[in-house]
Amino acid sequence: MSSIWKPSVTVAAIIERDQRFLMIEEETPDGLRLNQAAGHLDPHESLIDAVIRETREETAHDFTPTALVGTYLSTFVSPTTKEEVTYLRFAFTGEVGQQYDHPLDDGIVRTRWMSFQEIVDCKHMHRSPLVLQCIHDYLQGQRAPLSLLFTHPSVLGSPL
Repeated sequence: MSSIWKPSVTVAAIIERDQRFLMIEEETPDGLRLNQAAGHLDPHESLIDAVIRETREETAHDFTPTALVGTYLSTFVSPTTKEEVTYLRFAFTGEVGQQYDHPLDDGIVRTRWMSFQEIVDCKHMHRSPLVLQCIHDYLQGQRAPLSLLFTHPSVLGSPL
């Protein structure tokens, strides 16, 4: 086992349409939880490719990222398993596209378009405190250009 500590890198899509946010309900070891379309960065994948993939898998929607809302670091301890994980989350906003008729990822119960107040009202169901923080930052207008993100070709499996 490596003695080097490594946070779990995740991506999330903050998608708003008509003052409603696209959210998912998912089964977790701690019960039904609410989250943005989000998930882990896979090997040989850029952060942008990861958020596009996760959004498609969890919502059946196309997603085109247009900006980075923020980066977030949080430690979570599962009340059920007592496992501690530190997450490094990259939250993106962008344009939602076509919705496809295909099954959602395992564990995803459904998607929901929710107002900010509805999301606040069910804070007890949030997958993590980052759910609300990302939306808050988005509503405050926090945006960074995608050009701040660089993925070296070696990550994508290209020869050096």
